[in-house]
Amino acid sequence: QVQLVESGGGLASAGGSLRLSCAASGRAFSRADMGWFRHAPGKEREFVAAISWSGGATAVAESVKGRFTISRDNVAKKVSLQMNSLNPEDTAVYYCAAATTGGWGRISAGGVDYWGKGTLVTVSS
Repeated sequence: QVQLVESGGGLASAGGSLRLSCAASGRAFSRADMGWFRHAPGKEREFVAAISWSGGATAVAESVKGRFTISRDNVAKKVSLQMNSLNPEDTAVYYCAAATTGGWGRISAGGVDYWGKGTLVTVSS
């Protein structure tokens, strides 16, 4: 199993930056593909970014490409999402996610085995 706890959310101004962190526990983390999803009011939850278990592959949604960067530290059991050039459309609850089964690509399609409880990001204009 994998337990996930997000942190780093808060209020930012348009054009600003935030860095989200996800602390993981459990033996399966080192072999889990990890990702971030977000759920904005009135919208469906959407994929934001993912990173493979080794860190050798990443994927980001078109809506955040060039602005958001995902990284991981398997020793510290942490996954981070650096968010730059924020805009009000980035306002959402951000969830850390883990996929411990299936191949690379599953998590970006929503194939998630474990979820964190989320952290709220609010971007003011």
